[in-house]
Amino acid sequence: MNLPNKLTMLRILMIPVFMVFIELNSLPNHILWAFVVFVLASLTDMLDGKIARKYNLVTDFGKFMDPLADKILVTAALIYFIPLRLAPAWIVILILAREFLVTSLRLIASGKGIVIAADKWGKYKTATTMVWICYALLMTNFIDTMSIGMQSVCTGIHIALMILSLALTLLSGFNYLWKNRALIAQAK
Repeated sequence: MNLPNKLTMLRILMIPVFMVFIELNSLPNHILWAFVVFVLASLTDMLDGKIARKYNLVTDFGKFMDPLADKILVTAALIYFIPLRLAPAWIVILILAREFLVTSLRLIASGKGIVIAADKWGKYKTATTMVWICYALLMTNFIDTMSIGMQSVCTGIHIALMILSLALTLLSGFNYLWKNRALIAQAK
């Protein structure tokens, strides 16, 4: 197993650690620890892709597991956002529906020997969602120590990032559908 694939597997192993820290209310700053694990896992995503491309270490395993690891990590965080009151369930459902839609589209394409690569809108969506998740976790950890005015500012930034993430999620999902409408029409 090459280094990029090992980093992908490390990211997968970090997901339950992230979840344990979110759940572990008895640990002081447990959300901050979850944030640290999430950031490290996200960095492995960036690093494994760069290494794989730079040293021509792209494998079928990596093509399959890398996006799956990302989706599981983001899905875990977003599902926890509901009980933490960081996102309403309908927003999480829309974001996850887009992920299922694009993944399904890629599976249909793969069956026909077509690779649907991530486009710029998908990359913008991913980056924005990662920033939103990181910001929300940090804000949650520190909000009780802030003044009322600062809490309002931080909550406003959180809402703006959530809306931007949702907008880019929907835009990129529609873009994938539009660009691949012929493939969808053939699938009937």
